[in-house]
Amino acid sequence: MPILAEQPCVFPEDLLENNEELGPQESERVWWAIYTRSRQDKALARDLFANEIPFYFPQVARERLVRRRRVRTLDPVFPGYVFLFGTPEERVDSLKTNRISRILPVPDQDELFRDLRQLAELIAIGAPLTVEQRLCPGRQARIHNGPLAGLEGTIMKRRGTDRLLIAVNFLQQGVSIEINDFLVEPVWQANT
Repeated sequence: MPILAEQPCVFPEDLLENNEELGPQESERVWWAIYTRSRQDKALARDLFANEIPFYFPQVARERLVRRRRVRTLDPVFPGYVFLFGTPEERVDSLKTNRISRILPVPDQDELFRDLRQLAELIAIGAPLTVEQRLCPGRQARIHNGPLAGLEGTIMKRRGTDRLLIAVNFLQQGVSIEINDFLVEPVWQANT
């Protein structure tokens, strides 16, 4: 079986950078969480890329041993989910691929955008991530130093180490990264 070339996980490349600066014709664009049919997430991302429909499909590189050989693979952070940023017409076009199980509307567009942007920053620096599911509330913190400065998440303990959990609250899933406690500061939220 041939190995496919690495596909882009975001289209256009600056999708998660300039969401506020989109042109007037793109003001009707909204985020949709697409849940794909079984094992169709990468194929859907290829189809969206070919049709030039804006999307984000977070993936992380992993090394595995296959028949005593090291193989590098790109695994989805959230298997089965692709995030579409499109117009109602582009949503319909994505349905025509026959790779979609359901499309979930996103009630808080800004929160999802913020969560996806933080996730993209973690993936871009190559941080060793652990996927976390069914999040529970914890202490909010912000990294104040180093290459991850400005990222906000929840402090949690796992196997005796402190981790910062970056959540995609809409999916109730996220990723965590090992962090030293001296790199974070608490986030104080005003009671309203």
